[in-house]
Amino acid sequence: MYQVDAFTTELFSGNPAAVLVLDDWLPDAKMQAIAAENNLTETAFVKRNSSGWDLRWFTPLNEANFCGHATLATSHVLAHELGVEGELAFETRVGTLRVNGKNSAYQLDFPSFSPEPISEMSPLLREIVGENAPAFKNFENLFVELEDEQAVCDFIPDLPKITDLGPFGLVVTAKGNEHDFVSRYFVPYAGIPEDPVTGSTHSTLVPYWAEKLGKTSLSAFQRSKRGGHLLCKLAGDRVLITGSAVTFMKAEIYLA
Repeated sequence: MYQVDAFTTELFSGNPAAVLVLDDWLPDAKMQAIAAENNLTETAFVKRNSSGWDLRWFTPLNEANFCGHATLATSHVLAHELGVEGELAFETRVGTLRVNGKNSAYQLDFPSFSPEPISEMSPLLREIVGENAPAFKNFENLFVELEDEQAVCDFIPDLPKITDLGPFGLVVTAKGNEHDFVSRYFVPYAGIPEDPVTGSTHSTLVPYWAEKLGKTSLSAFQRSKRGGHLLCKLAGDRVLITGSAVTFMKAEIYLA
């Protein structure tokens, strides 16, 4: 098992993920138990198939539908640690995800999930963000645009109330100062109070901010305590996200 810090060039920043390269799937309950034991935002399990790789992600509490940083971490393990060359193609719950590595950076080719406007915020969501702000959603998350970057940094999450939004997570975002936009992401119902850096949410954030800012190439920063930088591009119905990763640990685990 490897542990990798994703969307960063320095250890102890970005988003940590565990990666296990398997010959075949372990029982689902065993993979979930490993993820719970790791207690990281995501543990990725990957195995070869006839044309590429099968990839699954687990939070400490459940299997995830979509995860960007653990896909980046998995790509780093395969390319940097195990010497796998060329484009990587992962079969996942959200279709085929492709990753190309170049100069210690990895470009992730993700589907674009268009933001669905929310005409009126629910009373619970208004309580959480403290205002009636522009809001939108995709299949797994609610998004709220706050006034500015400082409001995103100062946002104090009411985690019990955000848990009640489940099965949706909550993203707060705003136009950035040094970057085109910033965000933070909270998924307490999945055992993740705040995700340090999230690739998957940018599959919706990028088309949203591309339209607002009138540009398709965007610099994004996730304003968590650890923080992480994502270079993004909207390419038709795909979102391309480039980030780096560094290996923190290689470990051997023991299963009964």
